[in-house]
Amino acid sequence: MALTDNRYILDWVNAQIDLCRPSKVLWIDGSKAQLDELRQQGFATGELIELNQELLPGCVYHRSDPSDVARVEARTFICCEKQEDAGPTNNWMAPAEMRAKLKDIYAGCMDGRTMYVIPYAMGAVGSPFAKYGIELTDSIYVTVSMAIMTRVGTEVCAAMGDAADFVKGLHSNAQLDPERRYIAHFPQDNEICSVNSGYGGNALLGKKCFALRIASCLGRDEGWLAEHMLILGVQNPAGEVRYVCGAFPSACGKTNLAMLIPPEAYREKGWKCWCVGDDIAWLRPGPDGRLWAVNPENGFFGVAPGTSEKTNPNALASTMKDSIFTNVVLKPDGTVWWEGMDKNPPRGALNWKGEPWDPDSGVPGAHPNSRFTAPAKNCPCISPEFDNPQGVPISAIVFGGRRARTAPLVYQSRNWQHGVFVGSIMASEKTAAAEGKVGEVRRDPMAMLPFCGYHMADYWQHWLDMEQRITNPPVICNVNWFRTDEQGKFLWPGFGDNLRVIEWVLKRAFGEVDAVDSEIGYLPRPEDINLEGCGVDMETLRGLLSVDKTLWRQETAGIREFYAKFGEKLPAALKAELDELERRLG
Repeated sequence: MALTDNRYILDWVNAQIDLCRPSKVLWIDGSKAQLDELRQQGFATGELIELNQELLPGCVYHRSDPSDVARVEARTFICCEKQEDAGPTNNWMAPAEMRAKLKDIYAGCMDGRTMYVIPYAMGAVGSPFAKYGIELTDSIYVTVSMAIMTRVGTEVCAAMGDAADFVKGLHSNAQLDPERRYIAHFPQDNEICSVNSGYGGNALLGKKCFALRIASCLGRDEGWLAEHMLILGVQNPAGEVRYVCGAFPSACGKTNLAMLIPPEAYREKGWKCWCVGDDIAWLRPGPDGRLWAVNPENGFFGVAPGTSEKTNPNALASTMKDSIFTNVVLKPDGTVWWEGMDKNPPRGALNWKGEPWDPDSGVPGAHPNSRFTAPAKNCPCISPEFDNPQGVPISAIVFGGRRARTAPLVYQSRNWQHGVFVGSIMASEKTAAAEGKVGEVRRDPMAMLPFCGYHMADYWQHWLDMEQRITNPPVICNVNWFRTDEQGKFLWPGFGDNLRVIEWVLKRAFGEVDAVDSEIGYLPRPEDINLEGCGVDMETLRGLLSVDKTLWRQETAGIREFYAKFGEKLPAALKAELDELERRLG
């Protein structure tokens, strides 16, 4: 039975039923009883495997098809009317052409299957930030995952009322055929179509598809920002909490920063850190002229390998109940393991494909992109403001990448426009030969390159235009935890010690500390970074804060080459910032 009498929703759902021809339709009400029943059905079909309920209560295991283990950027499309609006960094297909392809693939694809109708909210239900969607899927895994990652069910339908402005999402595993796999976005119709993939990043349509690609277009049209950012609250010994957003490309420590544990010397003085979000932030101008942010998600979809008691105990603790593990090692006792979890790989276990696995084989047991899907409320450091419908006020934005020599430990932009420039030139160096040439620079502006739903140059212009909407903007800084010495050894300890840098950033936001002007922006005075107990000496810190003008001149050449991709659309303000940087570097 339908959970709503909203004609717009019902007409759209019925049209998809006619197209996909499921044998049964089930509306997801979000109740524990219904979700428990779905998990039981998943156990019966093998789509899910029940884990040891004493050690991992409420947890289940899922294997995806071996051909279907990651986001597929080559099969991800922005289908706006004009190709130029998608820009040079997105794949584009004309909407009519894509719809014709999809109609053929979807026709009868759910024959013999159940279509699950999932009403879901991004953001707390009723929040001024909240946006609503319906995902249709034939996957139990997707359904129970969406119930973790978003707010689902009856209260969402009530909040949607009679409105027509919901985001439509149609997903089917179909035949899991990689040659007919498409993740298509129609921003002008607020619609997402995903087919022939069951992997989370392609199939959980609330995540990157809605919360970034579609939402970035909504933000452009409505005057706010949808960003690939963590939200971290830092509580000082006086009890004051200050909030920072951070954007980092993959493998740059984003989740670790989101769930940061202060160093011992800080904890003893009463410092605490609170996680509001680990992946996505929606930022709106508030009545006080500041930017306010919410995490539109309700859970974490984290990479398992490398997550451990040492690297991120808060993330690990989040997975210990009511979570889903995908493509990790299944141990004989019904618990899970992955590379980097500990130094005790299990014997007699099954690898991510379900095959007997020998830890001495030299072949990883878990897929490198294996995942956990965990409720955010499980996190020991989840912020008391997590569900605040008004969000939290942002005092600072940090951008970061993995640079061995070029970027200093931290520098601050001169103003908002310069900060947008700093975000637009974000880059990381490749770390493994398999990814291409080691040290090769991959530009990933604002960590949004794969996720911006429209032309990247228009997105930068939208950032520049936001300055008119915020009278009290956050400071914008760039951080780099990855400077190395001549032997390739990291000079900065990272992890919890990154709070030392964030403390300086927040002091700058509140005008509590001075800085030194340099060619690239404002640098800390070395004595203003608290080194107590971190093992870094003052001489090393001076090196970490140094700016090599020769390397930066090479960097400006790389930026100019990157900017050339955007042609006439490149905002004049960013070109001017690049010219000014070159002038300062002589």
